[in-house]
Amino acid sequence: MRRLSLLALLVLAAPAFAQAGFDADTVQARPLDGGKMWLFENPPTEYLQDTYGFAPDEAWYRRARLASLRMPGCSASFVSPNGLVLTNHHCAQGHVVAVSRDGEGLLDNGFTTTGLEQERVVPGLYMDQLVAIDDVTDELAAAVDAAQTDAEREAAFEEAEGQVTARLLGARGITSPDPDADDFVVQVVALYNGGRYSAYTFRRYRDVRLVMAPEQALGFFGGDSDNFTYPRYAADFAFFRIYGDDGQPLATPEYFPLSAEGVEAGSVVFVIGNPGSTSRGLTVAELEFLRDAGLVGTNTFINTRERALRAYLATGQDPEPDQLRSRIFGLSNARKAYGGRLTGLGDEYIIARRAAAERDFRAASPEAARLIDQQAAIQAEKRALAPAYRAFPTLFNRAYGSALMLRARALATDDAEALAAVEERPEILERAYLTAEVDALRGYYQSQGQALPEALTGASAQDAADRLLATSLAARPGADALEAQDDPAVALVRGLLPQIQAFQSASAGLSAQESEVARQLGRARYAAYGNAVPPDATFSLRFTDGVVRGYPYNGTLAPPMTTMYGLYDRYHSFCTSGASDPCEWTLPQRWLDAQDRLDLSTPVNFTSTSDTIGGNSGSGVVNRAGELVGLNFDRTIEGLVRDYIYAPERGRNVMVDTRLVVEALTGVYGLDGLVAEIREGTLRR
Repeated sequence: MRRLSLLALLVLAAPAFAQAGFDADTVQARPLDGGKMWLFENPPTEYLQDTYGFAPDEAWYRRARLASLRMPGCSASFVSPNGLVLTNHHCAQGHVVAVSRDGEGLLDNGFTTTGLEQERVVPGLYMDQLVAIDDVTDELAAAVDAAQTDAEREAAFEEAEGQVTARLLGARGITSPDPDADDFVVQVVALYNGGRYSAYTFRRYRDVRLVMAPEQALGFFGGDSDNFTYPRYAADFAFFRIYGDDGQPLATPEYFPLSAEGVEAGSVVFVIGNPGSTSRGLTVAELEFLRDAGLVGTNTFINTRERALRAYLATGQDPEPDQLRSRIFGLSNARKAYGGRLTGLGDEYIIARRAAAERDFRAASPEAARLIDQQAAIQAEKRALAPAYRAFPTLFNRAYGSALMLRARALATDDAEALAAVEERPEILERAYLTAEVDALRGYYQSQGQALPEALTGASAQDAADRLLATSLAARPGADALEAQDDPAVALVRGLLPQIQAFQSASAGLSAQESEVARQLGRARYAAYGNAVPPDATFSLRFTDGVVRGYPYNGTLAPPMTTMYGLYDRYHSFCTSGASDPCEWTLPQRWLDAQDRLDLSTPVNFTSTSDTIGGNSGSGVVNRAGELVGLNFDRTIEGLVRDYIYAPERGRNVMVDTRLVVEALTGVYGLDGLVAEIREGTLRR
């Protein structure tokens, strides 16, 4: 473990972030700014020993790896020897909707089972268990390094990746891989932006059944108001079970047993899951481009679409409101996430601290200095395209774009198949989507000092959108290319297409150059620092250490954990007082009925300094003994800066306490058999 061991304890006592008036030239990087998303194939055992007096052995790492699962977009864990899986409710939400039968409303009413025969198959859901890791750096690097152009490098990587996959699957008897049917899949993961490569072999389980999910009112207790905040009181958990080929619950000898004691302030915890992506390896020039252009259009897109869907939901017209609510949840989560990233990039201290780390990297590696300058030159070229980066990537979105614009593009290109595929939007959504697209395009032209095309003129984007909806043939299905020749929307798109194509060509070329420089920088970073700086998250299995700890916020202190006293207090404070309508802290009747028989001192949520990101939702949280103490489900809004830098002095990750899970299962839902399984391993029948 290079350069980290002697400095390991610094992060635990780091001072608060600098306030206004700091001197950027004196800001220094910190040893763990690159984070603590450790690799199982290269664990920092020496750092853990120096920091906590705990050095996990091979058995600990093996159980942690095999007890952990990856599911689409989230993480999960085996919590019994009988294939029982625990994850977040918000990770299960779409699957709860998928198995809900007519009139059941499982999203609102929850789902419980008292026997195996009641567990419901979830269509299309699979979970992956990482069963083998192979270092394939030499094979992949040799292939990529031999290529001369970006296109050749991409082709060489794909060919080498295919050879690695065929070899590893062939060793398991799979000679004609079918990712939709095989029990094993291989993923070659580029670590350090391609500085190193690991081949991960997963056991893919396809017979996954829903076992239990609380009501969404508990899973997302506090709603959007509490999302990315703390203190929290969410029962964000759900259970699935994996079945084997014989149709029986899968035997899973490697699982996380339930801790009898739980955690307290100061407890060391390990979050084990699949963090989605981070951008800590980006140069300062890349971060500044994201701040000024790269993220701006995406952030605006998410905000406008969420507002539109909420307005439509309020009309009560949607025939499938549960699915609509799931889409809104996803957008609201993304809105806070992207907003938090922009806020972090707008913090001059964050940029200064990243610049300090970059100076250190330059000093440690002459090769890095050259590559950092090269990356800055690429960003300068991208800045010349900034208006297009803000407007074009989200245009013509099939899920959240206006039908008028999608139809206008099909008419402008005489694409009958695309024209027939355009789905109509409810009027309120179509008007909102079109207004947002018109506003983005007006900004594109105006930022370049160009006159607006006729279709975009008007006192406001809303005026221009309303005029198009009233006059354009593309506003209605049935138009053909011939009669739409002089249509204002078609003319607008026809004029835009050459500019969009030129942008796509230029941005693709710059992106390829950027990726190649990033790959070389990743190699230089690993050569300089080894595993003292873990690679950016890749939605592959990692573990991160942390300490249960509250933090100062808003002029006061957040406690390290909350209790059921607070959960019921939130309900009474907001809902029965009439302070919030509609109330996002509503409790279902069975929770109100259970209040007197529950131990209200039971912890609900707790926070730690662990290094987590999107994708870690559902990750198991274990103690030194490898026992389950919690379930990761969120970060605080201050912690969203972790996309770019690990700063434990700013914000926390938030976890469901397993003591809340047990108390709810027994005291509210009457599922003593499920509790016996996670406590004792006894399979209920």
